[in-house]
Amino acid sequence: MNELSRRAAPRTSVPSTGGTDWPPTWNITSHGISTGRYIDPLFARLEYEKLWRKVWQAAARLDEIPDAGDYTVYDIGDQAILLVRVDPSTVKAYHNACPHRGTALAQGAGHFPSNRIMCPFHGWRWNLAGQNQFVLERQEFCGGSLRDSDVALKEVNVVLFAGFVFINLDPNPQPFDEFIAPLRALLEGLAVGDMHHYWWKSLSIPANWKVAQEAFFEAFHVPATHPQLEKGGAEVILGKREDAEFTHRYVNYEVFPHGHGRFFGGKKTPMAGHVNERKGDPLEEMAARLNLLVEGMDAMVLKEDIEVLLTLRGKPIPEGSSLGGEYMKALYATAAQQGRPMPKPIPEILGMWGGEVFIFPNLMVLPQAGNAMIYRIRPDGFDPDRCVFEILSTRTLPAAVKPPRATIDRVTDLGDPQQLLLIPRQDLGNIPRIQKGLHSQGIQHTWLAANQEKIILNMHQQLDRYLQA
Repeated sequence: MNELSRRAAPRTSVPSTGGTDWPPTWNITSHGISTGRYIDPLFARLEYEKLWRKVWQAAARLDEIPDAGDYTVYDIGDQAILLVRVDPSTVKAYHNACPHRGTALAQGAGHFPSNRIMCPFHGWRWNLAGQNQFVLERQEFCGGSLRDSDVALKEVNVVLFAGFVFINLDPNPQPFDEFIAPLRALLEGLAVGDMHHYWWKSLSIPANWKVAQEAFFEAFHVPATHPQLEKGGAEVILGKREDAEFTHRYVNYEVFPHGHGRFFGGKKTPMAGHVNERKGDPLEEMAARLNLLVEGMDAMVLKEDIEVLLTLRGKPIPEGSSLGGEYMKALYATAAQQGRPMPKPIPEILGMWGGEVFIFPNLMVLPQAGNAMIYRIRPDGFDPDRCVFEILSTRTLPAAVKPPRATIDRVTDLGDPQQLLLIPRQDLGNIPRIQKGLHSQGIQHTWLAANQEKIILNMHQQLDRYLQA
């Protein structure tokens, strides 16, 4: 049987012996990813059984359930998890099913009246801690001996960290502290836990969840996908010139245990005052470059950040400092006046501005000056060709401002400028095209750049550790 025949032959069951029984279309190598990992329904089923039922995953931001009695429902595969705020310091996660006849106890997000969880079918009732308070006609169950403990809500492992509610469906999961250890200091230093809801959009995309998130694991797509952000690089790609100062050449990539990763540009970022091929006034060019991010995303860099930069107009830069350094000082001084939390002002943290922290398996945090864009991507049911893609814009707030409750906007048209700004439209426009191409018989595997795409390879290698366990 040739490679194309093996590729086309359907499998009828998920291999039971891990990678030793895998088809070639599921393999990874040091230089590429086989296409079956993105398009095969059986691979998607295996991911659900071996990954999503076992891994720590961000089910919500705490802003979704700020007050006691607030709830939200998180769906993964065929499982629905009910997240409930019990008190200011406690969140519980339950399987979203009434133990009587399985009715889903909640849908979407909302608030439980009188802080009581009630089944809409027969009125069984629980307190927020999951303890049963009422069973209609209790005497008819178990010969009249049904106990409250028999019908308590079934809990799911839950941990609160960095403003997220992480859950794990495995009854005996990997310790969360062990899982998050490679990234803990970074996320805490970036003040992600102090950030609150600005806006949140959810989209259904015709692409595998891995395809969607891998689009954001590297920076060297910028000249082609976002030519307005890197005009010199775009001209090289179009054949109009021989070379340019490509920003991605200054990006550092790092991978960690448990599948995590990060990339960062350090001093070669717009926030640090760096603008490629500068020709005019440094401050005005920096402001113009940052404004492209404001108008194109309205996340990470916000209008207020540019207003702080413009306060430096006409002011000399002290000897030994830089425009970027003076901008950092102004940002922190303004935040201090407002009582607004900010990232730790240390090189390891400041260098992450303009970069990305990837939390395996499906969460990305793109931090800036007390702001962050967050991506969360997950399968849409068991369909390998669809995913749920969410973009959250978050920011720290002045002490006098009460954080709003996070509410979701559902995007119905990926190309609508009224629903999505330019940069997300550019990124998301590529993703369905990638998925379509991966179904082509003309491609058996992708090719990975050794440095620029090392986070993709690390993610797949960690995925295989789950799938082959």
